[in-house]
Amino acid sequence: MPTICHFEIPGDDLARAKKFYEQLFDWKFELFAEWEYYGITTGPVGKSVGGGMMKRMQPQQPILVYFDVAEVEEYATKIIKLGGQVVKEKTPVPGMGWFAICLDSENNPFGLWQIDSGAK
Repeated sequence: MPTICHFEIPGDDLARAKKFYEQLFDWKFELFAEWEYYGITTGPVGKSVGGGMMKRMQPQQPILVYFDVAEVEEYATKIIKLGGQVVKEKTPVPGMGWFAICLDSENNPFGLWQIDSGAK
């Protein structure tokens, strides 16, 4: 059964946003400079959901949650059949997995995530 496995927080000023969440929740951040992306550790491994933070790419961009799935393409097909949309097709994160960005039947965005160390 797919569960929430990751979240992403967009920010206009990443230093300010990082400071906010560090001080609010005591989260830990790791910068991936090549992607201009912070990995977020929210608690002990295995007992928390990890996340990320990146520059806001569009106005009113919401916090996005990702659901782990066995096959992104299988769920993308289901989403369309159920009245949703796929707004960003299956995309690799090299060496980590695949993601897609979707909208549900109420126009709420969410992501799909498929672990695959062979993704290129």
